[in-house]
Amino acid sequence: MRYGMPGRELWDASGFGGKLVICTMLTDDTRTKRGFTMYDYLVVGCGIVGLTIAIEIKKTLGGSVCIIDKESAPGAHASGRNSGVLHAGIYYKPGTLKAKLSVEGNRMMREYCDLKGIAQVKGKVIVTKSTAEIETLRELERRAVANGAQVTMVDENELKEIEPYASTVGFALYSPNTVTVDPMEVLEKLLEDARALGIEVRFGVKMTGVDDRNTADAEGLKLRFGTLINAAGAYSDKIAHMYNVGRQYVIIPYKGLYYRLKDEHAHMVRSNIYPVPDIRFPFLGVHFTRTPKGIVKIGPTAIPALSKENYGFFDHIKKDELASALKYNARKLVSDKNYLLLGIKEMSKYVPHLFFKEAKGLLPALEYSQIESYPNTGIRAQLFDTSKQELATDFVVETHENSIHVLNAVSPAFTSSPAFAEYVVGLIK
Repeated sequence: MRYGMPGRELWDASGFGGKLVICTMLTDDTRTKRGFTMYDYLVVGCGIVGLTIAIEIKKTLGGSVCIIDKESAPGAHASGRNSGVLHAGIYYKPGTLKAKLSVEGNRMMREYCDLKGIAQVKGKVIVTKSTAEIETLRELERRAVANGAQVTMVDENELKEIEPYASTVGFALYSPNTVTVDPMEVLEKLLEDARALGIEVRFGVKMTGVDDRNTADAEGLKLRFGTLINAAGAYSDKIAHMYNVGRQYVIIPYKGLYYRLKDEHAHMVRSNIYPVPDIRFPFLGVHFTRTPKGIVKIGPTAIPALSKENYGFFDHIKKDELASALKYNARKLVSDKNYLLLGIKEMSKYVPHLFFKEAKGLLPALEYSQIESYPNTGIRAQLFDTSKQELATDFVVETHENSIHVLNAVSPAFTSSPAFAEYVVGLIK
């Protein structure tokens, strides 16, 4: 709720522990006269989460909104490098934020793509490799039903009608509302929408510090704001720590490597073929994804990365990020033997033939000669809770005075983003 004099309004900040947050609703003229850059809302990060939040703020609350990003284009990291799969809400424990927001976000995102004419590849199957995985498959079915996701358990013959080359043991889970889109096409359309609404988007602007709770330092550029929304992806922990928020959390990067089916063999996959995952961890395993352009990607891995932008083997390594990744991965390895086994398994996928063996378990007719490397490496910015020595499995959002910090915007964040934006605006309101 807003109330007060024009140009200076008080916000009922019940979402901030009942404290009263003072924000300034400014006109362009007021901002110019004061001699420095001021906004009602400053969003840090122009990925899918930052863009959708900024748009929802502008539509719902009004005021001046600015998005800043250190890169030269939207979605330069996780948002533009992900698989483009809009998840249907199958994997997540009922009652979690991921469960609540993924189903609604999936619906909203599919409708948005229909509206904008963005192509979609529809459908997904989750297949088993042994009878031991059937109980986990049924647990996924139970979660999906509880979350409101549409799924159907199919037998081996029915699977062949959906994905002729896929194989399963006993049963597979079919999801008609899982679709694949081009993530960059979605981001470009959202950027157009943001600018059409009057949202200022400033690329090449990196937030480096805070002067006070209403002033951000962007390498010497002073940005004043009423409310800050931290949607900085892999660096959201650092920005939160500037405000002394979420000190128990650090982000550990995981590298997602891909291969692809050679074009002449792309017909072997019609949509999406996934394995039954180890539901103790927030990773879904190597899978097949057909893109709207007809490319069939195989992956990704979940290999610990050496830095937050370490897309190559030894590139973009920062000493502090390397030390942090080694430190917290080591802690997790010591505290959880299952994580150690997972780590060994994932690291083995650097060996092409072992990666291929993992993929062949889903597609038995696959031959090593039918795959080739694919350059679109991604980084998963996975949150680690140092107080519990465990990986965060749900979205994590921390609020503090006039700032909101999105700290675990990993999959299904792309899917959930429209619903997630409504959730964050609800915190502001």
